[in-house]
Amino acid sequence: MMITVEKLSIQDAASLFQFEVRNRAFFEKSVPSRGDSYYQYDHFLRGLQALLDEQEQGISFFGLIKNSQGDILGRMNLVDIEKDEGIGHLGYRVGEDTAGKGVASQALKLFLEGHAPHLNVRMICAKTTLDNISSQKVLLKNGFEPYDMESETPDDFLHYRLCVV
Repeated sequence: MMITVEKLSIQDAASLFQFEVRNRAFFEKSVPSRGDSYYQYDHFLRGLQALLDEQEQGISFFGLIKNSQGDILGRMNLVDIEKDEGIGHLGYRVGEDTAGKGVASQALKLFLEGHAPHLNVRMICAKTTLDNISSQKVLLKNGFEPYDMESETPDDFLHYRLCVV
């Protein structure tokens, strides 16, 4: 399947909202709910504008995974970019009808090749739940390595990182 990872823009608002609504139940099986208000369009638009402001400031990158017809298949984000340390935090999700088809792996590869070099990061961190085997495979396939967080309190996540040259 031919896909792209495109930088989020306000023109994507309506189709992104539909993607989120359509996949709400699927996403909430593995991540905490974003709450009912997120699924009200006016609230969604305010949140989207906040993300676009972050992106403009260079502290986050929000990408949309699209097929060749321009349909949104998922999201690929790098957030909380710490410019001084050169560290960003990866997050991604693909829709239910796309899950398990290699789209996340392919999109992460495209993101690392096409967008990460322009984001002034030296290291990309990611985490996934212990039972999210497919996400773990996506990260490992794209060169991420597991590491232990130096934290006083254990958490229920596996942590990964990738050094970007």
